[in-house]
Amino acid sequence: MTDDEVVAVVRGFAGARGLPLPATPVAVEEAESVIGFPLPPLLRRLYLEVANGGFGPGEGILGVRGGASQGDWSELAEIYRDGPDPSGRIPAGVVPVYDWGCTVWSLADFRDPAGPMWCNHEGEQWRQGMTLADWLGATMSGSMTVDELLGSQPSP
Repeated sequence: MTDDEVVAVVRGFAGARGLPLPATPVAVEEAESVIGFPLPPLLRRLYLEVANGGFGPGEGILGVRGGASQGDWSELAEIYRDGPDPSGRIPAGVVPVYDWGCTVWSLADFRDPAGPMWCNHEGEQWRQGMTLADWLGATMSGSMTVDELLGSQPSP
């Protein structure tokens, strides 16, 4: 999917689901400052133009300050700073965006503008071989599940 197609899908999703209002530019800039990397352009655009999180699978991805929360986490910068990987093995700039439950996280790589997606399960992480746009399209259509994520884990 192109970025424009993803934005259109999320806009439709937002109307049906009642998502948070878009983020403020200040909230996005604060998150980027804490994370130390710019948000992938698609994610930045979605936060500023459509909704401050809440879109994607289940209850949706985290927003930036003032946006959608998930479980005990209130915002993207908070989870990056205090995140789910106490081992410290997640590379800098790879940001948890969605908690599938049972210690399974989807993460976006902010070091690359395409936002390659990673999965983290019980302290092990691997690249999923898809971009943020691909991941959002798959999760919002229901074609990506937690079982598929775990099935993509490379053998030791």
